[in-house]
Amino acid sequence: MLKIGDFSKLSRNSVRMLRHYDEIGLLTPEATDAFTGYRYYTEAQLTQANRIASLKAMGFGLAEIAALLSCYENPDRLAQTLQLKCQETKQEMEAAAYRLQLLDAALKQIRKDYTMMKYDVTLKELPERYVASVRQRIPSYDQESLLWQIMMEETQNLHMQPANPCLTTAVFYDGEYKENDVDVEVTKTVRGTYADTEHVKFKTLPPVQIASATYQGRYEDITEVNVAVANWIVENGYEFNGFGFNIYYVSPHETSNPEEYVTEVCYPVKKKETASKA
Repeated sequence: MLKIGDFSKLSRNSVRMLRHYDEIGLLTPEATDAFTGYRYYTEAQLTQANRIASLKAMGFGLAEIAALLSCYENPDRLAQTLQLKCQETKQEMEAAAYRLQLLDAALKQIRKDYTMMKYDVTLKELPERYVASVRQRIPSYDQESLLWQIMMEETQNLHMQPANPCLTTAVFYDGEYKENDVDVEVTKTVRGTYADTEHVKFKTLPPVQIASATYQGRYEDITEVNVAVANWIVENGYEFNGFGFNIYYVSPHETSNPEEYVTEVCYPVKKKETASKA
């Protein structure tokens, strides 16, 4: 049999870790000297120590490993467990990749000149316009493309003529930010008149006064633009007067590079009424 020090070298586990494995019943020595307390292992236990090390490297916790060691006698069950771990690891990698994207975008933003970080907010009137629209509840904001797909499919035989300029917008009707089941309407300005389809409705929208800011970049950056517009509204004596919407000048339809998106963030506003003096 092997003393704990020799077993430690051969298995590449520290003595401290081997003692811990013994305490939790994960890898119990073949024998323990009752007088000295020395632990002794067999050469056959090296296989179990190697399995424990491999499972730890795969990301399993010690409690999981204790249950998994018995699975080595059942290859099908072991394969099923490892497959589930593969799926879990892929999901973690995707989440980590998304966090890296956000971190990278934040670093790029920090490196920009301070003046470049400011957004120019303007007050203007969006004139009356005739639009094709689709309004539905969708699972989440990032699935807005479902509505554009409906519009394209149902109008492909109508030979719609785009207005000049052609404005594509998305209006968000919920009074709060929602994580799911969101009420969104997409619209496209067109020339001529057309009959409604099952989901596409044609209508004339009235003119609206808006405070807006246009920016280039990912949709994840929109929160900063919202803050800029909101601050402008407060500082200039206006108040919100309707549902916010985006105008898309360069969207995923025109480019696959999110850094090239050009979006105008718009909020209907009106001049805040001042209390009349008595």
